[in-house]
Amino acid sequence: MDPSIAPVLRTALRSAMRERDRPAVDAIRSALARIANAEAVPIETVPRAGAIEEAAIGVGVADAPRRVLDEAEMRTLVAAEADELAQAAAHWRTTGETTGRADAIDKAEYAERGAAVLRQLAGRG
Repeated sequence: MDPSIAPVLRTALRSAMRERDRPAVDAIRSALARIANAEAVPIETVPRAGAIEEAAIGVGVADAPRRVLDEAEMRTLVAAEADELAQAAAHWRTTGETTGRADAIDKAEYAERGAAVLRQLAGRG
């Protein structure tokens, strides 16, 4: 079985940072943020502001619970991030080819690189 995607992403992020691979760094950070956002649990009650006597005291007492994602959910989120980057790349490439703007082609290549990195890490590319 493939290793868990979260530690793979964190290891790849460190490697990409050492190599100064900006498209990979940005794509991996976005994928990790997508996973973190999916783990967030909505707050049911909002504490009253200003009531110091009702303030939570102690280490971790105000921490919000996190949802636990299984491996398939995390890999789906990473694949969705790769798909969004691929769609952005297609948009920028079309824009660049239509208008002749070199910066649009650069953005397309940047997004394509990020999508390829995520697909490789997720085992889908």
